[in-house]
Amino acid sequence: MVRVLVTRPEPGASRTARRLEALGFQPVLLPLTETSALPVEASIGGDTVAVAATSANAVRHAPKALVTALAGLPCHAVGKRTAEACRAAGFFAVTEGPGDAEALANAIAGGLAGEAIVYLCGRVRFSGFEQRLAAGGVHVQAIETYDTTGVDHDDADVVARLSDRPIDAALLYSAKASLALASLIARPALGHLFEKTEFLALSARVAEPVEEVAGNRVRTASKPEEEALLALLSLPA
Repeated sequence: MVRVLVTRPEPGASRTARRLEALGFQPVLLPLTETSALPVEASIGGDTVAVAATSANAVRHAPKALVTALAGLPCHAVGKRTAEACRAAGFFAVTEGPGDAEALANAIAGGLAGEAIVYLCGRVRFSGFEQRLAAGGVHVQAIETYDTTGVDHDDADVVARLSDRPIDAALLYSAKASLALASLIARPALGHLFEKTEFLALSARVAEPVEEVAGNRVRTASKPEEEALLALLSLPA
């Protein structure tokens, strides 16, 4: 059975593991990052006309009082998973975007130039979304609801979690996790576990850190969604 490494944090790791099992793969969980809520003290301006979210975690970690204050505004979610999180949190009018942050920024900027929006986000994030909105004349109030930190695994822990058996494929959801995995691969005691691994990345930005150590064994999803990432498992390398 094909062994697939899942590097994302919980609760997403377990959800992905279930999807892999249903597809006939053997998931191996080794979260390389974890998320935690940040204290939020923000006053929302009366001129705010919409909310944007490019991460389901940003919505899950948002305080209930903040969500309540924003729930009646149009909510622009980057893709399906984030849109589901927004609806579950209590937002009434959620628009599901194309799955790409910059494409969402372009769509928002096209209709809200000169207006103010709230952006629910993490402390660690790609700056292009806000830069594109600012260039389009949208006033963005970024509210950081969570932080992403690395998980430090020693050699013995990694060997135990992987049962000291080679990994056939590794799923990479963030540049931070990709960088962490590249660091693990470089360790003398762990390199043999990844000699033939196919590294599957959610986007080109996510792929970059591991490309330096894996070269042509890195492939990128056709669009930044888990469905496209998992589809790579069924395609020839």
